[in-house]
Amino acid sequence: MLGIGKMKISMWSGPRNLSTAMMYSFGARSDCAVWDEPFYASYLATTGLDHPMRDEILAAGEQVAAKVAACLIEENPDGKAHFYQKHMTQHMIDGVDRSWMKQVKNVFLIRHPARVIASYAKKRQGPTLDDIGFWQQAELFEQCDDPIVVDSHDIRENPDGMLTALCNALGLPFDPEMLSWPTGGHAEDGAWAPHWYGAVHSSTGFAGAEGPLPQLSGDYAELTKKALPFYQKLAVAKISV
Repeated sequence: MLGIGKMKISMWSGPRNLSTAMMYSFGARSDCAVWDEPFYASYLATTGLDHPMRDEILAAGEQVAAKVAACLIEENPDGKAHFYQKHMTQHMIDGVDRSWMKQVKNVFLIRHPARVIASYAKKRQGPTLDDIGFWQQAELFEQCDDPIVVDSHDIRENPDGMLTALCNALGLPFDPEMLSWPTGGHAEDGAWAPHWYGAVHSSTGFAGAEGPLPQLSGDYAELTKKALPFYQKLAVAKISV
């Protein structure tokens, strides 16, 4: 088994940020347990929002945020040395206690909002600024001690180099197993996986480098403009090879 001391890693992003592929990457390590969006059921139960597969998500997940938070800082699942927690920033709504975040290593996974919005709109039409997590990500970043920032664009361009850099920033030995995974999904996929995870389920590793930014118009162009300052705020702190 790889590893040093036990570690809990909270990875914070909005949707369509390479977040599932990153969970699969850490899940490919023999020393790492993963948890897929633990606050999702609580978020839907509290806000009443209508998301794809809402009923299945509520039935499968813990709806009390305080109980979720307690589990995040308990002993790591399955006796693993490390525990990777995939979080959506928009799930941390007002009233959810955040003190547990001081007991984990907080990493912020960013992606240019034009790419996020173009991808999100293919799965759920009419996203709002609240839906895509950018302002929430910037808020959480400000509340963390020693946050780490990594850009999904950089990971896709150079998976080996960027994952090595991320592991170095965490104080975690890099494991080459992080570069690939089996097709068909992960045992810890959330109940929402059938709607959102089609592309990553057919993958065996990170997709190649991204092309030019998508050209958006109308409401989606306006939404990109609103989200961009939050992305830029974190981008200046991102790690590099």
